[in-house]
Amino acid sequence: MKSAGAGKADRDRRAQLTREQVVTAAIALADRDGIESISMRRLAQELGIEAMSLYTHVRNKEDLLDGMVDAVIGMISVDAGAGATAWGTSLRRTALGARGVMLLHPWAPRTIETRAAPGPASIGYVNEVLGILRRGGFPVGQAHHALHILGSMLFGFTQNLFDDSPGPGPEAAPSLPDGFAAAFPYAAEMALAVAHGGVLGPCDDDDEFKFALDFILDGLRRLRGSRGLLADDAERRAGAAGSPESA
Repeated sequence: MKSAGAGKADRDRRAQLTREQVVTAAIALADRDGIESISMRRLAQELGIEAMSLYTHVRNKEDLLDGMVDAVIGMISVDAGAGATAWGTSLRRTALGARGVMLLHPWAPRTIETRAAPGPASIGYVNEVLGILRRGGFPVGQAHHALHILGSMLFGFTQNLFDDSPGPGPEAAPSLPDGFAAAFPYAAEMALAVAHGGVLGPCDDDDEFKFALDFILDGLRRLRGSRGLLADDAERRAGAAGSPESA
């Protein structure tokens, strides 16, 4: 039977905890023992409280996973300050930074794919990436395709930004939440272009795959026979591997 003193200590720890601390502890647990280790009971043990005390901060395990994913995506630094002509450099830095975050939290990519709705950090990330593209001169349709390509490389960040499945008609499409367009103007622009009978229409996974494939093949055709950065880098790697110093 739990003593009165133990119960008071549990209440004190619960009162001191915040949602952010709960999510941070869950991320640390997943990093150490894998996402399969996450349960309300196990996390409570890690925090030294009763499992029921966690429900003060998260509604359930799904809410906890939502918070974990959004916190991890919030760790990505988006290089959005460069000028319009430096969009390629900005996107490259951002993508490499995102990959670095995913490598630090290897459970995150497949957990991201299971989330039904994005959090503020996730939408913010998408908005910033779209902003780089739009300021770089890409039309909304091209930016939409580019987001899919980058998202597939980084394990599907954009899958559930909004529900773009075919519906009965534009009048059935949900409105954006109040303040969404002001906070996330580029994400709102894309959402409205895809939904509400906009210029893009609903996403088609097959079409997006074909676009990405054609994009890659076109890049390979341009690379073939060229003396670009990638070719020079490949030669440097091959030279280093065959040098006496590498033996």
